[in-house]
This record gives sequence, structure tokens and C-alpha cells, in this order.
Amino acid sequence: MINKKELFDIASLECSKTTTKLYSTSFSLAIRLLKKEYRDAIYAIYGFVRLADEIVDSFHDYNKVKLLNELRYATIDSLEKKISLNPIINSFQNTVRKYNIEWMLIESFLESMEYDLNNKNCDDNSYKKYIKGSAEAVGLMCLHIFSHNSKGQYRELKTYAEALGSAFQKINFLRDLNDDYNGLNRIYFPNLDISKFNNSQKKIIEKDISKDFEKGLIGINKLDKDARKGVFLAYQYYISLFNKIRKEDASNILKTRIRVSNFRKMLILIKSEIKLLFI
Repeated sequence: MINKKELFDIASLECSKTTTKLYSTSFSLAIRLLKKEYRDAIYAIYGFVRLADEIVDSFHDYNKVKLLNELRYATIDSLEKKISLNPIINSFQNTVRKYNIEWMLIESFLESMEYDLNNKNCDDNSYKKYIKGSAEAVGLMCLHIFSHNSKGQYRELKTYAEALGSAFQKINFLRDLNDDYNGLNRIYFPNLDISKFNNSQKKIIEKDISKDFEKGLIGINKLDKDARKGVFLAYQYYISLFNKIRKEDASNILKTRIRVSNFRKMLILIKSEIKLLFI
């Protein structure tokens, strides 16, 4: 018989699932390919990450610094008490404790979100630190789950997970160059003069992303099959987005946000399933 706390945990997870599905069709598709244990944990992580991201990028009519601090302290409190009345935080803390996710990764992620509140441009050091604290940290949270709490497997795959997270983040930066600059007055690529952004600069960024992708794919192939399906689909989605961006002129990147249609995402899902039969 399910007790009251277990019922609340189920309701909390449903909140994380709903958040994921509302905000990201691509990740929702990828998560569906994971086995249930993995799915639930990744939903919990995505819900938390999305909550922080929305504070920074969307809640313009509110005190973002205060909201982000409240999120940080509510998360710390939930880990100490093993519960939160915020369903998304409650779902997240359950996953953090179950898979022994280090606070260092959570704090690093929150620091990157905090960076967005106070800074508009990155230099080389802050660019690397931001990526390490955002997508790379989230990738390592997921790796804790995929490695079954095995420290040996986690250490073996750590650099590959970081590379894949880095590739995803840099593609997001490139895709969102127009929105970030014109909407948020923000530029992530270090020392980039947006008024002089051209195809040569774009190709340098793309070459860097390609290296991350090559390394990340090695790690995907080392995952167990129950994790590999979902991660490979996310990889295929970002490769498809990356290929669309590479075909665009630099001037177009500054005018529009490149997207992959839902129909294209479904084709990617089918092709990914076929490719995985031969991996």
C-alpha cells in the first residue's frame, strides 16, 4: 500500500514530467526511449534545470536574484529534510539522494545561472566556466544515473559526458545568438563582436563543436543499451540542428532562430532506432 509521502513523490514526479513535456519536445522524445528508472530520474533533473533557467531568462517582472537564491536555499533545505513542498524540488532531491549526485554539480549549475543575472559578455575563462557549470554539470548529473552509482564507470565516462554537454550548450549558444543578443543583450562566445560576426568566425565555432561531438559519441557508445537509446536520440537531434545551422549564412543566424520541425524530430527518432540496431 502506498503511503502518503510516496503518493506526494508520485505527484511531484508528474509535475517534473509535465514541465519537461511542455518546454521541450525533443528531450521528451529522447527521455521516452530510456527505461523507466532512468526516465523518472531524468525528468526530475530536467524539471529542476528548467525551473532555474526560466527564473533567469523569463521572469523579467520579478526579482530574479531573490528567486534564484530562494531556489538554491530551498534545494539545500530539501536535501537536509528529504522533502520539499515544491513538487519539482521534491522530485529533484529524491533523485539527487538516490544517485548520490554531488552538491558541487548542483552549485556549479546554479552559479552559471547566477552569472546570467550579472553579466552580458564572456571572456575565455568565464565562457569555459559557464559551460562547465551549465550543460556539462547537467550531463554529469545524468551520468550518475546512467552509471548505476558505479564510481568506476562514472570516472571512465566523465570526460565524454562533459564533451557531449559542451557540444549541446555551444549549439544552443549559436542557435540563440539572435535571441540572446537582441532579447537579453547577452553574448556567450568570448570576444565576439556581434556587428562583425561572419562566416569565418562561425566556422571556427562549428569546428570546436564538431570536436566535442566526436568525443561525446565515443561515450554514448560506451553506455549500456538502456541509456544509449535516449542519449543517442538527443545526440541525433542536435546533430540535425547543427547541420541546419552550418548550412546557414552567418547573417541569417543573427536574424532568426534555426529550428528542427516536429515532423523532422519524428524522422530522427525512427532513424536513430534503426542506427542503434547496428551499434
